[in-house]
Amino acid sequence: MLDSLDIKNYRNLKELRINSLGRVNLFTGKNNTGKSSILEAIAIYATKGDLGIIYQLLGERGENLRLSEANKNPTETNVKVLSSLFTDRYIGFKKEDAISIGIIEDTLFGKESPFEKSISLRFAKYFDEVSQVEVEGNISTRRKRTIAENESDNKLDDYKLALEIRVGKSYFILPLEEEKLFNRFTFRGLGNNESFQFIRTRNIDSEINSKLWDNITLTEKEQYVIEALKIIEPYTERIAFVGEMPRERTAVIKLANNNNILPLRSMGDGINRILTIILALVNSDNGFLLIDEFENGLHHTVQEQLWNIIFNLAQKLNVQIFVTTHSEDCISGFENILNSPNNSLVGKLIRLDNDNGNIKQVEFNAQELKIASNNNIEIR
Repeated sequence: MLDSLDIKNYRNLKELRINSLGRVNLFTGKNNTGKSSILEAIAIYATKGDLGIIYQLLGERGENLRLSEANKNPTETNVKVLSSLFTDRYIGFKKEDAISIGIIEDTLFGKESPFEKSISLRFAKYFDEVSQVEVEGNISTRRKRTIAENESDNKLDDYKLALEIRVGKSYFILPLEEEKLFNRFTFRGLGNNESFQFIRTRNIDSEINSKLWDNITLTEKEQYVIEALKIIEPYTERIAFVGEMPRERTAVIKLANNNNILPLRSMGDGINRILTIILALVNSDNGFLLIDEFENGLHHTVQEQLWNIIFNLAQKLNVQIFVTTHSEDCISGFENILNSPNNSLVGKLIRLDNDNGNIKQVEFNAQELKIASNNNIEIR
């Protein structure tokens, strides 16, 4: 679980330090304060730089250009695409130009983000070192990609460009001269990825939901989903996903007071949004759940009840949750559950402010959030 967060050079987050995080964390703030960028950075951290995730993040923002849409130079296209991840789209090759995502620890020199517990991405110049090796009487040629760290290197005339993905002392060099850089999905992160689900502003599509449902079929987690759906439809008895083709399976619901099997879509956005959130949550054991714009499709009267279920399942399944919102109702429901007598779970509300392009945070724990609310201090 992340107990703090340090982000550098990612999107509009030139440098952001959040000193303390809880089990459930709610980010609020005006537009262009980096709420979605924080979720994306955590996704990259959780998957240790998985290229499939990076490609999805680029696609969500319309940045995953194809070669034919830009020019016929793969390197230029790939650099242009990947530069959108960096603050001000800056293309730099120094270590301080890297995107860095990690935790904060106290050291002799103050608060630092330890190298071995962070992930970084940066553009790099590299060259191929070729060597001849004799193995059992046979001569074989070996190539090694080497990062050129200093401009005085006499081999820089032959350098190529790459994206270096580094987790602690381990690293991966991704050459950028390839035409189908993302289509191959050759890199799945360094080491074991954390379990996580990412719900964006739109709902996860039915294909993903059906797969998540299959993961929990005939387990106690089915009942967690049913209980959550009862927030909107108290007569919910069972649900299933039906359809001949995997990509066309849709959710149906059986109500206790109705013999008919009904399409869940026919019951409105709210119950479908709850299904998406809870399915993702129960598939995030011992990992992370990220939710962008929690309130989408949810009437204000159901949000507090949903928060209550989320807090309980986060504790039960050991899931750390990060959520963004623009909604005062969402904040109010979060605050009420966080400060309820029966809740022992640690949560945080973090307001982000854009101060002339510098994103700053104001952190509220349960007690501070209650005091701010009682004294009409702005927390949104």
